[in-house]
Amino acid sequence: MNTRTFTVRNEVAAQAAEIVREFGPFDGDGSVAGVSHDGRNVWAAVGTRLLAIDPASGETVRVLERPGDAGTAFDGTHLYQIAESRIDRIDPATGQVLHTIPAPANGCDSGMAWAEGSLWVGEYRERRIHQVDPETGRILRSIESDRFVTGVTWVDDELWHGVWEGDESELRRIDPADGAVLERLRMPEGIGVSGLEADDGGLFWCGGGGSGKLRAVRRPGRAAA
Repeated sequence: MNTRTFTVRNEVAAQAAEIVREFGPFDGDGSVAGVSHDGRNVWAAVGTRLLAIDPASGETVRVLERPGDAGTAFDGTHLYQIAESRIDRIDPATGQVLHTIPAPANGCDSGMAWAEGSLWVGEYRERRIHQVDPETGRILRSIESDRFVTGVTWVDDELWHGVWEGDESELRRIDPADGAVLERLRMPEGIGVSGLEADDGGLFWCGGGGSGKLRAVRRPGRAAA
């Protein structure tokens, strides 16, 4: 494991996150615990089910009866879902679990993304993001944050994660080499992030935890980086 500690904080000024869409709660389900995007629909883990949601209308277009209490990811073919202390690889067409590996934080995981052939999984209280082998669950390396990790996504070779600490929530772009904070989007007061994914249309999709909401946040253009 190659772990480096990030100790400098708040050196990058935060921008206000621009929420451009908000959906939910969904069909009486509880918290949104994980979010992903398959190139067409947004997937949200809501308790005992995975929902595919039309990003334009907010309508639920598919339901898989699969439990999930933390991160969701999509590798281009399969969905991955954290459920307690395991990560399930799921056929999105049938909902069948094809493979299972241990979750790196053994049930204290939060947030998951797919990139570069690996899963990237947040460990909430330890403030870390792990790169994980999707076949074995082995931790390949870890990146440290200085905030509780509540969601993880890769987009355009950028690593972003959601944070929550001291009643404040942000989306942060960090250097994947050492965890240094490069960019910050501050969420409005009282709004947290539980699950994070980016789409091809310039949006972040953020789970709203116990609110049951799914929110789209505009992703900064490169000129703003």
